[in-house]
Amino acid sequence: MNVVPEGYHTVTPWMITRGHTADLIEFIKVVFDATELGRVGEAGAIGHAEVRIGDSVVMLFDRPDRPDNPDWPATPAFLRLYVADDQEVLKRAVENGGTVVTRPTELFWGDRVSRFADPFGNLWWVHQRVAEPTEEEMNARMADPAFIEGMEYVQSAEFTPSR
Repeated sequence: MNVVPEGYHTVTPWMITRGHTADLIEFIKVVFDATELGRVGEAGAIGHAEVRIGDSVVMLFDRPDRPDNPDWPATPAFLRLYVADDQEVLKRAVENGGTVVTRPTELFWGDRVSRFADPFGNLWWVHQRVAEPTEEEMNARMADPAFIEGMEYVQSAEFTPSR
């Protein structure tokens, strides 16, 4: 018997909202071409849902609003994804209510990175591999003023979850 069920990975993130999980699922489907695998419960009271983004599953649920657990917080997620077309993903995110936190920036190790906040308080790192630098090239790129400036820009962005 496999330790990890087929179609899953060792680590599976959870995203928790305050009654907006159904909307978050739709956002993820549109922005990342995700597939909804299933859900238990109705909008506003989803007890468990799963979507597949690429080869990974993300689980979601609405924050329980019960007298026995009134302080269970909505928990903003911070997720990093590799995509084939970062510019298109960022465009779809903005068209669907996302806010750019950092514009696409190529970094020394060969990824172009951008970040956006979705309308539900989550932060998404979007990566596209655009170069395969050798170790020697990577060391040179780390000293290149353009890559230093890019890293400073990405690290300077401020983000405070909204929910």
